[in-house]
Amino acid sequence: MKILGVDPGSTRAGYALIEKNGHVLKLLKSGLLKISSKDKNVRLLELSKSFSSLLKKTKPDYVAIEKIFFMKNIKTGIEVAQACGVLIMTAVSQKIPPMELAPSEVKLNITGLGNADKKLVADMVFKILKIPKRKALDDETDAIAIAIAASNQIKWLSTIDPVRNRARAARPKSP
Repeated sequence: MKILGVDPGSTRAGYALIEKNGHVLKLLKSGLLKISSKDKNVRLLELSKSFSSLLKKTKPDYVAIEKIFFMKNIKTGIEVAQACGVLIMTAVSQKIPPMELAPSEVKLNITGLGNADKKLVADMVFKILKIPKRKALDDETDAIAIAIAASNQIKWLSTIDPVRNRARAARPKSP
């Protein structure tokens, strides 16, 4: 099963594709979707196109997106919420079930602490995946954490949510 984790933003979004086989997790790809337009409406279109292209290339079984919990700057919060909506709409349009996870839920799942700082989350991500630490932006390591946390919830969720099961079954399998 492949899960694409996304840390949404208004000018860039971190992403990470992991594969889960049984209890084994493997990082397949991670990076940033950079949005360059100054116009906030055009940025949403750019995000949709970039994300759609990423979904077609990576063919995930699920998309996991971090929920917006709290933003000090209301304007930024609205722009990030709009970006989340675009990401969800794009995933659904390609028949890929989306799921949203709260930041505290991701932190608790990865570190055991719902209020862990970004450094601890990043350190644990590399330990969980058993890969050497490398330099990465917070957006990217957060996306990896989101994908890992989602992978731990998907089996349980699919047993109680038949809509997700139907959407996944309706999706064409890659050759």
